[in-house]
Amino acid sequence: MQTAIYCYADDKAKLEPYLPLLPKGTDLSILVQTVEKTPTTLIAYQNDQFKQPASVQKLVTALAAELQLGSNFRFMTRFQTNGKISDKQLKGDLIIQMSGDPTFTRKQLNEMLTVLKLKGIDKITGNIVIDTSIFMGHDKASGWSWNNLTACYNTKPAAIIIDDNCFYAGVLPAKKIGDKATTSVSSLYPVSITSHIRTISNYSDSLEDKYCELDMVPIVNNQYFLTGCVKQSSKKSYFKFAVNDSFDYFAAILRTELAQKKIKLNGKIIESKNTITTSLAPLAINQSAPLSELLTIMLKKSNNLIADTVFRTIGAHYFNIPGSWRNSSDAVKLILREKAGIDLENAVIADGSGLSRLNLIDANKLMQILQYIAANNDTLHMIEMLPIAGVDGTLQYRKSFSNNELKSIVYAKTGYLEGNYNLAGFIKLKEDNYIAFIQFISGYNHVSDNSDEPKNTAIIEFEKALYHGFIKP
Repeated sequence: MQTAIYCYADDKAKLEPYLPLLPKGTDLSILVQTVEKTPTTLIAYQNDQFKQPASVQKLVTALAAELQLGSNFRFMTRFQTNGKISDKQLKGDLIIQMSGDPTFTRKQLNEMLTVLKLKGIDKITGNIVIDTSIFMGHDKASGWSWNNLTACYNTKPAAIIIDDNCFYAGVLPAKKIGDKATTSVSSLYPVSITSHIRTISNYSDSLEDKYCELDMVPIVNNQYFLTGCVKQSSKKSYFKFAVNDSFDYFAAILRTELAQKKIKLNGKIIESKNTITTSLAPLAINQSAPLSELLTIMLKKSNNLIADTVFRTIGAHYFNIPGSWRNSSDAVKLILREKAGIDLENAVIADGSGLSRLNLIDANKLMQILQYIAANNDTLHMIEMLPIAGVDGTLQYRKSFSNNELKSIVYAKTGYLEGNYNLAGFIKLKEDNYIAFIQFISGYNHVSDNSDEPKNTAIIEFEKALYHGFIKP
C-alpha cells in the first residue's frame, strides 16, 4: 500500500471535523509530527497541557531502562550461604537474595532447591534469610487508587515476587436465590478465604441487589474476606487477586517446596531489609529473560508489575542504593537528560506503570521520547516492542485500527485510566518512514441509550476518522 501525508494549514481547523465525535465535556490534547532530523509538526492542539499519561508512561520507563540497564540486563535470584556443606547439612544460613524479578516462578524456585539437593543438602541448620534490600520504602506508589489494590493488575512490585504475586479464587452461586455462594481456592495458593457472598437473581429490580457488588477485603497474613453479591448461574466464576503480604506468601510456598524436596530446616524463615555484607558462597542462581524481552511484554501487554519493578530497579542501579519510588523518579529524569538530552524536570513521575493518578506529562515532552526512540531504533529496537494494530498486544482487537487500512501499520502504546484514553506511537507510512503521534483524551464519559453499546464507541469513531486522514490508499 502506498501512503502519503495529508498536510493541513491551521491546527484547530484540522480537528474541527472530528471534535463533535467526542462527548461534550471531553478534553483533548493532540500532537503529530513527521519522524526525521528536523520534524514537521502536522497537528499541535493543546499539546502543552499536563495530562495523566496512564500506561503510556511505560514508554518513559522503557527508554530509561534501555539507556541505564541495557538490553541484556537480567534480574538475578541467588541462593548463597555464610556456612559450609558437611555431612549432608548446610551448616549456616541459606541467604536468598531477591531482586524484584517480576517473572520469578514457583517452578524456578523448585529448580533452585533441586540444585541444593544435588549438592547433597538434606538439612539447613541455620535460618533461611530472605534478602529484600534491593528496594526500600512502601511497595505501593503514591496516587494508586485504594480500591484497586486487591486486583492482580495492581499487585505490589515488591522485592519478593513469585508467580506474579497473584492467586485465583472461585465463586459458585447457590442454587437458591438469597443463599450464600460457595468460594474456593486451590491448595497451591497459601491463602485463606472466608466469605459471605449472597446469590441474587439475574432479573432483580431490588435497589439492594442493584448496588450489591462483589468485594475483596484483605485482613492479615494473606487472609481475605469476600463479600457482596453474585448473580445466579450454574457456572463457577474465577477472580484473580493480588497477594497482600509477599513475604508471608513466599515463605509458605518455600516451606512446602522444602518439604517436597525433603530438605529439613532447623531455623526460621526471616526477612532482612539490610544488605548482607559478609562474605557469602554461591549455591544456585536463577536469571530472568533479558530486559529487551521483558520490555516487549511490558509494552505489548501493558504489564504493570514489570513496569514498576523495572522502574524501582532503575533507581537502585543509578544511585547504587535501595530503589524507592522517589529516587527512581529522580533517576529516570537524570538518565533521560544525560543520555538522551530530554528534560522532564517539570513532569511528575510517581511510578513506572502509569497507575498513579499523580503522574503528569505534556505531549511536547512525550514527543521527545518518541522522536528519540525513532532516531535510535537501530540500536534500541523499541518500535517493534509496541502493540501493533490488529496483530498483537493491546491493539490487537482495538476496533479503531484493526479492521481498516491502519491495521498492521500503527505501532502504539495504549493508556487507560477511568476517563482517560491515551495513545502514543507511530504510523508506518513506508519502510523506515514514520509519523509519530500522541493522543491524550481526558474527561471522557460516553452515555448511550443503547445498553449494549461499548463505552468507548465515541473513541473508536474519533480515532478511525482522525488517523485515517494521515494515510492514503
